[in-house]
Amino acid sequence: MQRKKIIQFLDQIGIPVIERELPDNCFLPGLALERNAILMDPQRMKYPGDLLHEAGHLAVTEEAQRSLIGTSEMDPAWPSDGDEVAAILWSYAALMHLDLKPEVVFHPEGYKNESQWLIEQFENGNYIGLPLFEWMGFCSTEKPFPHMLKWLR
Repeated sequence: MQRKKIIQFLDQIGIPVIERELPDNCFLPGLALERNAILMDPQRMKYPGDLLHEAGHLAVTEEAQRSLIGTSEMDPAWPSDGDEVAAILWSYAALMHLDLKPEVVFHPEGYKNESQWLIEQFENGNYIGLPLFEWMGFCSTEKPFPHMLKWLR
């Protein structure tokens, strides 16, 4: 149910999820990014919330660069540390929008064992990297985060 809800949301905002058999060596089990899409192997994917984090990477990447993701043309330094922080904030805003529990995205096997710490920060209103996220145009001080002005950069 969570996976279906997430995929419908991503489709609505313009991030396609394409089912495809993927190799075992994906960074996240059963998921890969290619150009403007998420490739998903439903047999290998462990956590539906990983879809939101990967979508966050696509969403915070500048539009002109998105089509290069997963190709040799993409800067090998992508994603930057700032992109990673923004993707985390994006995925938190998305799960709040979808009325999902934070543990769906921030599960115990992710985020270098800092998932619980991230959840605590967000629940206490400490949105790490929020000025960057505002600068990217996703939200503003007029309507506080996690309200989103747009879903794609």
